[in-house]
Amino acid sequence: MFNQPKGAQMSLQQKIVDDMKSAMKQKDAARLSALRMVKATLMNKQIESGGELSDEETIKVLNTLVKQRRDSAEQYEAAGRTELAEKENAEILVIEEYLPASASESEIEEAVSKAIEETGAGSMRDMGAVMKASLERLSGKTVDGKAVSELVKKKLS
Repeated sequence: MFNQPKGAQMSLQQKIVDDMKSAMKQKDAARLSALRMVKATLMNKQIESGGELSDEETIKVLNTLVKQRRDSAEQYEAAGRTELAEKENAEILVIEEYLPASASESEIEEAVSKAIEETGAGSMRDMGAVMKASLERLSGKTVDGKAVSELVKKKLS
């Protein structure tokens, strides 16, 4: 299914499958569980889209999974279920291994400032345009949309 010609760059999905196999061999149950969940989600997305996922599409799916895990962990913490929150956080660490480097605070700050300048935004009504421009500037990096959103709100209000 993931056959690659010799010398070709290994796809992100293939790397996940290979890492899943080594987690099995090492009997690393937590890592294996997280990678199985990632693989299942990617397979579902592939079926949904009707074709192979590019690495870019795979990264979008992984970012969504991280966001879901963060939300769940916050809810578990609030409910006093620390063992479940720890499990979610452990899964986040595994998933993040396959994501590009995160954008730093200064990179986010710069992207938002330039986006405000570019769009000529002056009020909260322009937030959508500023968010879109900011996220475009940060493409190729892992970005916490919530952090970008909060910074945009702060600068526009």
